[in-house]
Amino acid sequence: MTKRRVGLWLIGACGSVGSTAALGLSAIARGAMRPVGMVSATPPFLGLPLDPLDSIVVGGHDIRHNRFLDTVNDLHERSNIFTAEQIAVCTPDLDSWSANVRPGTVLQTGTAISDLAELPEVQQVRTPREAIQRVQADLKSFREHHALDQVVVVNVASTEPPFPIGPDHQSLERLIPLLDRTAPILPASSIYAYAAIDLGLPFVNFTPSLGNSLPAIDELAQLRKVPHGGKDGKTGETLLKAVLAPMFAARNLSIMSWIGHNILGGGDGRTLSAPENKSSKILTKDAILGDILGYKPQTHVSIEYVESLDDWKTAWDHIHFEGFLGTKMMMQFTWQGCDAILAAPLVLDLARFALLAQRRGEVGVMHHLAPFFKSPMDVSEHDFFKQFAMLQAYVEKASSKA
Repeated sequence: MTKRRVGLWLIGACGSVGSTAALGLSAIARGAMRPVGMVSATPPFLGLPLDPLDSIVVGGHDIRHNRFLDTVNDLHERSNIFTAEQIAVCTPDLDSWSANVRPGTVLQTGTAISDLAELPEVQQVRTPREAIQRVQADLKSFREHHALDQVVVVNVASTEPPFPIGPDHQSLERLIPLLDRTAPILPASSIYAYAAIDLGLPFVNFTPSLGNSLPAIDELAQLRKVPHGGKDGKTGETLLKAVLAPMFAARNLSIMSWIGHNILGGGDGRTLSAPENKSSKILTKDAILGDILGYKPQTHVSIEYVESLDDWKTAWDHIHFEGFLGTKMMMQFTWQGCDAILAAPLVLDLARFALLAQRRGEVGVMHHLAPFFKSPMDVSEHDFFKQFAMLQAYVEKASSKA
């Protein structure tokens, strides 16, 4: 029996998250590392017919000259992550996969992202239609060249500024005629989503950018019978909010204020230093408490770029709450982690789950992936444990039919 081969196409491929995911995929597939951090590698998920990691080929889009190995070496030198031995073992895969990376697009991404573009091809499209067609040509070539059974597209690119949704985004009938115009109608993240889904490829948005969260693109997914999901991977401070807030609610402790300060470096931090890009991120980080608690305490979220931190980030949160007899108390926590190391295993998880969903004939938003996201599409539940129960229920159902 011929072994299945599948493709993982990364938007923002050679950024820190994409490159770390590629390195981790290679290291685990070659037996050099254990799959620590991967949810899909834990016992409850082992009964699912997920694609093995050594069957996955990587490609993607980027707007810079970087290769996977360039970013990995840079992260190793600046942020002291990875070891020289890990990099050496994975170099053949990283070199091979870098040959699959193609120039992306910066249409409607804002100046903080477009200023990063180094490749002339990135600027050579004028309309969403032209960009979609070029992206689709790259995806088709990748699939055909490697004789892949399936391809999944995951967006791990830099955070775009908020993009307004209007009547033209509510249906394909309204949206399609506008794709040939130079007027702003879709940001790059939604261009990638449209291109992938229109080809019948599952799409996952790991960023706070607009991406696939448009009624018209969900309509396209229904038409093409494609699963999709997102948005904004939940890896640090917001993950802790989703875990701790249910505790306060269950114990009937009233939260009066929850203040969070975040500092980070690296490319993500540099992009988020632009106020318009930062606003997209803050929106998803600050939205969950009211839904979990049933009321809205005073909240504040700040994000500051600290260049010297490189790919590391720190969150300090101060929680002021009222207890029995009106006594006011406080809880504080500090979360320190490496952004790419926290995100990369989830990217591999999401790719495997999306590929499985398509093979199972699932269509539309993958609600069961809610525990992976700060702002899960079409899911109002933000309690992490209830979200994870949704994923477990899905796994039990899928395992029984495997």
